Amino acid sequence: MRTEHVEDWLSRLASAGPAPGGGAAAAMHAAMAAALVEKVCNFTIGRPGYAEHESLVRRVCQEASELRRQAVELADADARAFTSVTEAYKLPTNGEHERMARSAAIQGALVMAAAVPVRTAEVASRVLELVERIIGRSNTAVLSDLAVSASSSGAALASASVHVEVNRTSINSPEVAERLGDAVAKIEEAIENAHRISAEVRERISRAAPVAR
Repeated sequence: MRTEHVEDWLSRLASAGPAPGGGAAAAMHAAMAAALVEKVCNFTIGRPGYAEHESLVRRVCQEASELRRQAVELADADARAFTSVTEAYKLPTNGEHERMARSAAIQGALVMAAAVPVRTAEVASRVLELVERIIGRSNTAVLSDLAVSASSSGAALASASVHVEVNRTSINSPEVAERLGDAVAKIEEAIENAHRISAEVRERISRAAPVAR
C-alpha cells in the first residue's frame, strides 16, 4: 500500500480478490484521520496567533505522522492476515491428520487476523487523543479537517470492531474469544468517544467566524 497508487489500491479493494478488504479499509480510515491531524498541525505551526501552543502542536504532529505510518502498515498486515485465513481453508482434508492440521492452521490464522483490527482500533483511539489535545489550540481555519479526523477515527473503530467480531465468532478457544470480546467492548467505548469529540469540534465550527486558510 505504501508504494501503490490510490486508484490501483481502490481497484484491488473493489475486485473479487480476497484482499484488501474491510479490515484494510479500516486501517486506511485511521491513516487518513492521522494525516488530517498532521494537516491541522501544519496549518498551525508558525502562525503567531498560536505561538503559545507551538510546542504542543509540533509534538502532536510528530505523533500523528508515526500513527499514520503504523496505520498504513496495518492495512498491509490485514491483507496478509486475511490471505492466510483463505489459504488455511484451502488445505487438504484427506485424512484425520490433514483435517487436524487444517483446523489448527485455520484457528491460528483467525487469531492473527483478529489481532490486526484490534491494533487498528488502538491506533484510531490514539489519533482521537491527538484530536482532543489540539482542540482550541490549533488553527480555527481548519476546524473542519479536525472534525473529519474525528469522524474518520470513528469509522476506523467501527470497521475494526466488525472485523474483530467476525473473526471472534469462528475462534474455538474460549480464552481468546473472551479476550476479543473485551477488545470489542473497549472499541465500542472508543466509538462513543469519537462521536463526542466530533460533536465538540462541530459545535466549535458552528460558533466560529469565517476564517481564510
